[in-house]
Amino acid sequence: MTGKPIPTEIKRLRGTLRADRVLSPSLRVTIDQGETPEPPEGLGELGRGVWERVLSEGKSWISYRLDTLLVGIVADQFEERATLRELVEANPDNPRLRIALRELDKQLVSNLGTLGLTPTDRARLGFVEVSKESKLSKLQELMARAEERRAPNLEAVSKDN
Repeated sequence: MTGKPIPTEIKRLRGTLRADRVLSPSLRVTIDQGETPEPPEGLGELGRGVWERVLSEGKSWISYRLDTLLVGIVADQFEERATLRELVEANPDNPRLRIALRELDKQLVSNLGTLGLTPTDRARLGFVEVSKESKLSKLQELMARAEERRAPNLEAVSKDN
């Protein structure tokens, strides 16, 4: 298979979703979470905010017992990014700092995806419905407009004959 996997909701809209390759939509697992765990020691204000937001937004699929180590890493990466961003602004001519910032951004996006916190990953998990105005429906709308424009011309040609 080449390219990125197509989210389940897009396959459902296109009519190409195979039921034998996805979990039953009625099969929803709920995680018994309990109390929100305390953030790890050493996190600053930004990291604590990330910790709280990630755990509150992803509470239906992020396990407080298993995934908090990764959530802690992400919170720490956000703090590191803020520090690195300040260094880049203070030293705009230093390409190594800018490269380090871009690498950290890639790691952050990857970790957020692993936690199911990117739009594509939420759609793949089935937590997001693709909007009705998808690319497929826009294409169909454009084709219908083109057909409407051709219809008067076809009527004029048939009347001439």
